[in-house]
Amino acid sequence: MENSLLPNYVPVFVMLPLGVVTDNNVFENYDETKYHLNKLKEAEVDGVMVDVWWGIIESKGPKQYDWNAYRSLFKLVQDCGLKIQAIMSFHQCGGNVGDAVNIPLPQWVLNVGNSNPDIFYTNRSGTRNKEYITLGADNEPLVGGRSAVQMYSDYMVSFRQNMKDFLDAGVITDIEVGLGPAGEMRYPSYPQNQGWSFPGIGEFQCYDKYLREDFKKAASDAGHPEWDFPQDAGQYNDRPDGAGFFRQNGTYLSDHGKFFLTWYSNKLLFHGDQILEEANNAFCGCKVRVAAKVSGLHWWYKHDSHAAELTAGYYNLRDRDGYRPIARMLSRHYGVLDFTCLEMRDYEQPNYAESAPQELVQQVLSGSWRENIEVAGENALPRYDPNAYDQILLNVRPNGANRDGPPKLRMYGFTYLRLCDQLLDDGNFQTFKTFVRRMHANEEYCPTSDSYGRPIVPLQQSKPKIPIEVLLEATQPMAPFPFNNETDMKV
Repeated sequence: MENSLLPNYVPVFVMLPLGVVTDNNVFENYDETKYHLNKLKEAEVDGVMVDVWWGIIESKGPKQYDWNAYRSLFKLVQDCGLKIQAIMSFHQCGGNVGDAVNIPLPQWVLNVGNSNPDIFYTNRSGTRNKEYITLGADNEPLVGGRSAVQMYSDYMVSFRQNMKDFLDAGVITDIEVGLGPAGEMRYPSYPQNQGWSFPGIGEFQCYDKYLREDFKKAASDAGHPEWDFPQDAGQYNDRPDGAGFFRQNGTYLSDHGKFFLTWYSNKLLFHGDQILEEANNAFCGCKVRVAAKVSGLHWWYKHDSHAAELTAGYYNLRDRDGYRPIARMLSRHYGVLDFTCLEMRDYEQPNYAESAPQELVQQVLSGSWRENIEVAGENALPRYDPNAYDQILLNVRPNGANRDGPPKLRMYGFTYLRLCDQLLDDGNFQTFKTFVRRMHANEEYCPTSDSYGRPIVPLQQSKPKIPIEVLLEATQPMAPFPFNNETDMKV
């Protein structure tokens, strides 16, 4: 039967280099980029993902946007027959794993931070992090009466107005909204530029004055004005058992600890919810999906405390699901949850890190599907070997392909990190081409997502706000869906 496997097709995107548009807003390497894009097209890749940097576009001053370089890039991508996932990159580039270029936040934002350093995430020792404005200042007037959320909103509205032709033509299919460092919805709990190294537990990042005041009020309202932030949560490179908060039967299990972790993770939920609503307003009516990226913190997943997840804002324990509430929040915006570390297997990780990437992926994907939202994914680190590709293929169709229609479980799409010369080396590129073909269920490249059962419809207005108690009902742990042990379409 013709096209019998097409309903199993999963599109593949490839991330463009971080500095494809330079920090001074020039699209420099036109010929090289064109060559690379044509190579991707030859591999039957569906599209590319590109960071659209706030620090580049609005660098000249508030509301002074310059989209010209990105328009040239998008036109080239369109001419090469590829689609675009655009990231609204409201974070700094530089200071994280794989950051090859340095693109700070707009200088006029950093200037506000010079006189008011509390607009940045702050750790217990008072070190500021200039990667992203603290969510504590989301609604504070920072420049010309505009809050951070209004700045993000204005930026997205300007993007829509200036990229209207690409949106109307269906070239831009996804808008991923940056909600934190590295574009991920989390706190900057493990910054390499402050000395963190794997597998440190990281540190809570709530010591700016805005989050301090918010917590003091929340504790008072709860009848505990004496409660403060944890004093025993350790430092970036500690192990869980070296910090009183996270050790076996540690403070995280006390009433005070639970209250703090609920407050800390709820602030992140509210932050994501508010900005995604702005994104939804900006792109309402466009044929796009909005997406939010959640980080795959797989180290210490097997430890009772899940310490690395907790410091990042994911309040996830054996008896509490920290990810399904995020999926439930996304469901009101018709959002896609984009998750990382799809390529990793448990046995590849060092034993001392108590890491379980496979179980983490299974949990997050299952929780998202239970909330009836689409889930997309990425690899966390560059890999070129069949083992990594086979693990990705297993995760995108956990129960294999179905010859009689769509599979029971299927991811919305996968984005490969990242386009570089090494990927295009002969041997690596042949393996990658095979991988793309397997992702497409061995079918030819298909230009219309409707054909494989994923029509992109005009984005609707966000549904009404979900009360926090309803969001938190999703913390009830549920067994993940069963995944096969290996993919039925190996590279």
